[in-house]
Amino acid sequence: MASVATRTRAVIDFWSWQLVGAMALNAVVQCIQIGAYAARLAGVKSGRIATSISLFNLFVTASRLANLFYAPMLGQISDRAAATGALHAFEWQARAIVLAGTVGTALGALALPAFLMLFLRGIASFERTNSVPRTLLRAVSLRTLVSLAESLRLPPPSHLSRFSIRHVPINLLVFNTIVTGIYAIGVVAAVYASVIDPAGARTAVLLSGIINGIATISFTLIVDPTSAYITDQAAKGERPVEDVKSMVFYLSLTAILGTLLSQFILVPAAYVIAFAAHLFNLH
Repeated sequence: MASVATRTRAVIDFWSWQLVGAMALNAVVQCIQIGAYAARLAGVKSGRIATSISLFNLFVTASRLANLFYAPMLGQISDRAAATGALHAFEWQARAIVLAGTVGTALGALALPAFLMLFLRGIASFERTNSVPRTLLRAVSLRTLVSLAESLRLPPPSHLSRFSIRHVPINLLVFNTIVTGIYAIGVVAAVYASVIDPAGARTAVLLSGIINGIATISFTLIVDPTSAYITDQAAKGERPVEDVKSMVFYLSLTAILGTLLSQFILVPAAYVIAFAAHLFNLH
């Protein structure tokens, strides 16, 4: 009887509300991040490239800001793991949070038609009101939310053949996979490192900003300009709109792949961060 109670308590401790909350928030963050890809296609369809880029940046900034909200929950879980020495259990909690990000990325990819409609409406609303706050208020109106729900449907398998990879740069997809994989574990790996080496815990956690900063700069220098160039070419009629659709499709797929690969680099990354934190703390 005691063993059953012990196992039940262990399950409750593992699936704490902080873990469930961190998983849910990370899924939302990654879903929004993928939804931002639809801004490229919305710019081509509407002919408002600059406005779509502005909305794209708004979505990306919001998703990265939301990243900070689940960090305190993750911190509480790590504090408990450090106090009890439950490193193995914390590893699986960290993996669960990363997996939730993968689920959010997949949901964002499936919801791309809805995000596209949201961006198109946002561009039209911004042109009428010339106000970002009013545009955001209209985006969360009941009418818009109902339209979004109606647009959520799985595409038939026959539509997948329309997305050709021939005109999408391979290096764009490779770098997107790498950048997404790094960004998916930036905060989680840093907190994991703080559990590995409690003496350098604060240093390890603060190193997450450097990791995410490197990923953000890499995205800005490599992924974003190339995708913007393809979008501009389609807007000027130099290449078909289908190329932008294919680019968005494969960027979504490689983002999912990146979050899956991040499971393999989570633990090594945590030990590298712990080692770096140890070097910073040398006298």
